[in-house]
Amino acid sequence: MKTPSKNAKLATNSAKNSTLRIRPGTSRDVPVMLSLIRALAKYERLTREFRADATRFRRDGFGKRPYFETQICTRAGRPVGFALYFFTYSTFLSRPTLYVEDLFVLPDERGKGAGKALLSALARIAIRKRCGRMEWAVLDWNLPAIGFYRRLGAQLRKDWILTRLAGADLRRLARATQNRRSAERGHRT
Repeated sequence: MKTPSKNAKLATNSAKNSTLRIRPGTSRDVPVMLSLIRALAKYERLTREFRADATRFRRDGFGKRPYFETQICTRAGRPVGFALYFFTYSTFLSRPTLYVEDLFVLPDERGKGAGKALLSALARIAIRKRCGRMEWAVLDWNLPAIGFYRRLGAQLRKDWILTRLAGADLRRLARATQNRRSAERGHRT
């Protein structure tokens, strides 16, 4: 068995220990973020659902009315992870909630502090914005992430089921009351 040289060990340790930097994403980061989101889709086995578009992403995140905010994690200037989040509101708490839509760290960077650094930065934002909580979803098969979140103290909620309407079903629901109102107006004339 070949043992790593002293220089190889130093290089590995220095890469592992090099400083992480967390900063807000900007419109110039869109190509990097889309690359990381594509990698996230691949990791989550959802590449068939990946339809991210730079124009829409730039408009929706960095336009006149941004729908989301981002944080990018870099090590030695190289992007290694990101978080995309937005705010919802808890009527029960009468306080905002920071909702993490996406959190992703490149596979070769996992276990080196990037995920914790991103979540720590988001927690500081949540506290600064007077949020009552921070929430996110995790795929039930993603055991490494579940373990990581539990070690941070996160509670996995199994009493709530994520519910989604999309595509044709969403359009059909949007038309449901509109069609009924149109029919009612037609009967009144």
